[in-house]
Amino acid sequence: MIVKTRNYKLDKKTYIRLALRGVLRQQGWIALLATLAICAFYFWVPSIWWFIAALTGLGLYLLFWWIQFFGVTQLEQGRMLFEKFSYEITSQQILMKINPREGMPVKWDQIKRARVGKDYFVLFLNKVQIIHLPFKIFNTDNERKFVHSILRTRGLVKR
Repeated sequence: MIVKTRNYKLDKKTYIRLALRGVLRQQGWIALLATLAICAFYFWVPSIWWFIAALTGLGLYLLFWWIQFFGVTQLEQGRMLFEKFSYEITSQQILMKINPREGMPVKWDQIKRARVGKDYFVLFLNKVQIIHLPFKIFNTDNERKFVHSILRTRGLVKR
């Protein structure tokens, strides 16, 4: 079965939000562990400054990743992520088409992980490159279910 979607352009704000959530889900434990470690110094030298330093460090960690993803939206190399694509999805690959003659195939083994949201699929190729597939671009509900079954079969999502 081939799933052909409508044209879709990823919004820059949506990209930043999804990419930041993806990194925090994958590496958020690092920030939490560092914050708790800094707060633990309170037991050796009681001072409110340990908590202020921990919150400042957590804020800087979040700011670092936000700046990274915001920078991708501004760079020439990242501009391809925000072009209007239509997708042809099969069980072998995803074909990202700019127009009927030009496209780029993405094999399923290039996708590291996937996430199913309330009304979208997000496919992570790496920390920076994502494919956002909102449910509204699918023509029928069966096409969306087919893509979900491919993601389950490939072990990219749990349910």
